[in-house]
Amino acid sequence: MSAKKTVLTALAAALLLPALTAGPALAAPMPDPKNPVKKTRKQPAPPASMSTVGGSLLGKPGTQVKLGPGAPALPATLSGLSWIVADAESGEVLAAHNAHWRLPPASTLKMLFADTVLPTLPKNQVHKVKDEELEGVGAGSSLVGVKEDLDYTVHDLWLGVFLRSGNDAVHVLSAMNGGVEKTVADMQAHAEELQALDTHVVSPDGYDAPGQVSSAYDLTLFARSGLQKKDFREYCATAEAEFPGEQKPGKPRDHFAIQNTNRLMTGAYGVNPYKGIAGVKNGNTTNAGATFTGVAQRGSRKLLVTVMNPAEGANAVYEETAALLDWGFAAAGKVTPVGELVPPKSADTSSLGSPAQSHEQEQQAAAEQSSGGVGTALAVAGGVLIAIAGGGFVVNRRWPKGRRGRRAAHD
Repeated sequence: MSAKKTVLTALAAALLLPALTAGPALAAPMPDPKNPVKKTRKQPAPPASMSTVGGSLLGKPGTQVKLGPGAPALPATLSGLSWIVADAESGEVLAAHNAHWRLPPASTLKMLFADTVLPTLPKNQVHKVKDEELEGVGAGSSLVGVKEDLDYTVHDLWLGVFLRSGNDAVHVLSAMNGGVEKTVADMQAHAEELQALDTHVVSPDGYDAPGQVSSAYDLTLFARSGLQKKDFREYCATAEAEFPGEQKPGKPRDHFAIQNTNRLMTGAYGVNPYKGIAGVKNGNTTNAGATFTGVAQRGSRKLLVTVMNPAEGANAVYEETAALLDWGFAAAGKVTPVGELVPPKSADTSSLGSPAQSHEQEQQAAAEQSSGGVGTALAVAGGVLIAIAGGGFVVNRRWPKGRRGRRAAHD
C-alpha cells in the first residue's frame, strides 16, 4: 500500500516535544448524534478514599482544583464520573475529578496493550493468522476485519488496533507475543512498573470482563508512557489508512479504507475536530460507557485529558474532553497543581542537565523525529484536515523529577 494512504496524521504542529460482567464492546452501532439517547443514570457516589499516588488530593472524592488569579472556572457541564487534566511534559495535574476511581476502562486499555507489546514485535514481521487466534474475541467486539489463513504485517495489525480498535488484531498480536495469558501478565507487570496501581488487567483488548478496572489517572500514565515511543505516536495520530483485504489467486491483494474512531481527530458524527489533537485512544462498552484519553498542543503547551463515563449524549466524552482541553490551555500558569503524573519506578530522574542542555536535547529529538518518516502531518482546523510540514508528536523523553508516589492497596 502507498505511504500516502497508510499514514494520515492529525497533529497540531510540525515539530512537537517529545467490568465487570461480559457484554458487547465497541462495535455496537454508532448512535445518531442528531437524536442522542439521553441517559437517566443516577450519578453513583465515588469511593470515600482512593489511591494517593501522585498526591494526597488525588485520593479525595470530588473535583480538585486550585484556581489562582485570572484562572478560568472549570466547565460547568461536566458529567464524567472521573476525569483528569495534566501537562504532558511536566506531569503536573492541573485539575482532577475522582482521578483514582477504579472503573471499567473499555478500549482505552489498548494504550497499555500497545505500550507493552509494541516494542516486542518488528513492524515488518509477516504473520499468517490461525483460526484459534481469533477464537477468544468477545461477541460484539469491534473488529478491523482480520481473517484466518491470510498474511498480515505487524504494522497492518497495529493500524487495526489504533484506528478501528480491532479486538481481532489485538488477539492476533497477543498470540504473536506468546498468547493472551502471557500478554495479560505482561500488561499487568508493565502497569505496576508505571505505578498505575488502580489497574487490574483481565483481557488485553479492554473488552468487559469481571474485575477489569483502571482509572483516569492510570489511563493518562499509559498515554504518557506510550507517547515516548515513535511508533505509538505514529499509530495513534493516524487518521486514515488502508487495510489488507481479500487475496485472490494470481491477483494483487485487495485493500479497504479504515478511519480512526477518534472523533476529535476526524470530525465524525457531528463532533468538531479539535485543533491540535494528536491522539490517543477512545473506547465504549456496556459497563464502561464511553472513555477517552486525548493529547493536544497549543503553542509550546501539551496537555493530556482523560474522561471516563460521562452521563449523556453520543458525543459527550469528546465534548467534555474538548472543554477540559480548552480550560487547561487557558488555565496553564494560573493554577496550582493538585498532583502529578509519577514517573515509572525504574526511571532515572536524578540528572536532567541545565535548561540550555535540555533545550538542545529537545531540538535534537525533534530533528530525529522529523527525519523518521512518520508521514504528512495534518492539523485539524474548521472541520478540514489541512496539510502542514512533516513531523511528529514527541513527549519529553527525560522523565522530570517528582515524587515517586505512594503505593495504595487496591479497593
